[in-house]
Amino acid sequence: MSAATSHYVKLLGREVHYLQWGRPGAPLVILWHGFARNAHDFTELAEALAGDYWLVAPDTIGRGLSQWSPDPVQEYSVPFYAGQAIALVQHLGVDSLRWVGTSMGGLIGMAVAAGPLKDRISHLVLNDVGPEIAPGAVQRILSYAGKPPSFASLTELEAYFRSIYAPFGIAADATWRRMAETSCRRLPDGSLTTHYDPRIATVMAEQAGQAAGDAWPIYDLISAPTLLLRGAVSDLLSPQTAQAMTQRGPRAKLQEIAGIGHAPALDRPDQIALIAEFLR
Repeated sequence: MSAATSHYVKLLGREVHYLQWGRPGAPLVILWHGFARNAHDFTELAEALAGDYWLVAPDTIGRGLSQWSPDPVQEYSVPFYAGQAIALVQHLGVDSLRWVGTSMGGLIGMAVAAGPLKDRISHLVLNDVGPEIAPGAVQRILSYAGKPPSFASLTELEAYFRSIYAPFGIAADATWRRMAETSCRRLPDGSLTTHYDPRIATVMAEQAGQAAGDAWPIYDLISAPTLLLRGAVSDLLSPQTAQAMTQRGPRAKLQEIAGIGHAPALDRPDQIALIAEFLR
């Protein structure tokens, strides 16, 4: 088991926090989280892979310990995140990397694998996301992300996370507790709320039509071998879209995760084994 170390870097003028596991100089794996989450979501996966890889998981701006944007309309967007991802790879100084992206992190991975990092990404893992996103799932995410509540105690916040993130299928009580402890911030009155800038949801709501739109032309440009994980009861990635992804572009290898919704937490040994085998 490898403990994470914490780092900060300025990317496109904004300070970004990232966690790092493994040995710099080993093959690099970028781990990019979902919309309202942060780098700690990859703890189990990164610890399992740290003996073979150098793993780097950023907090997207507006989340975790990364800077909140002074220009949310322009910067809380996949194109800006993708630009920061390219800058991060340049900062790390590598010519080849693997990418594991959950939900929004997968959209960012698609964007860079189709264009600026097309010749550098050797393996792409898309965790429950694709070129078409079901509008109902976007609205569900906005229903809790748009106006994050406050809580008097961490125990209450953990119970809230267990409710809204139940589809993740998180296996262990310790993982839920870590999520609560690494996904909160104090408000001026001393209460606790979620770690992210609420404006990420405002921008997402304004761009909801685009978020649910057609990104097939981007997907079709990807050439890296691609593993597609789908929660078997996901409300974001439909079975039809997942099957089409196996026939177009990189012709992804599809693996469904039984009993899980959006998105698999990648914390269970069977899920970790799927990724480990593919990355090898």
